Amino acid sequence: MYALLGALVFLGDQATKALVAESIPEHAVIPIIPHFLNFTHVSNAGAAFGLFSDSPSPWKTALLIFVSTALLAAVVAFAYRSRHLRWEAVVGLALVLGGAFSNLLDRVRTGQVVDFLYVYFRNYHWYS
Repeated sequence: MYALLGALVFLGDQATKALVAESIPEHAVIPIIPHFLNFTHVSNAGAAFGLFSDSPSPWKTALLIFVSTALLAAVVAFAYRSRHLRWEAVVGLALVLGGAFSNLLDRVRTGQVVDFLYVYFRNYHWYS
């Protein structure tokens, strides 16, 4: 059941990123909820929140793939060994793993991940 949820998140993430890549020009901004949420199209060659995206290191992508794979393996091992997790924790793990596997596939295939949610409130901007 939870593996199915993770698989659905994976497929949904892949589908939405493909839709964004095909229909929104890179760096374009589409307001969804004014003063709170925009859609945009950013190709993130760095880690979470764009960290290291400007790094010229030829090893950056390989390192990010290695670290992502190791962290995913650790989370899967934790989930597998923890037979007594509450259902809320297992649902959360399934959601995170589905998205993380999707991002890992993107990083392996293209060396970058498509980001498209831009959340902000007044002077507080996520992720920048």
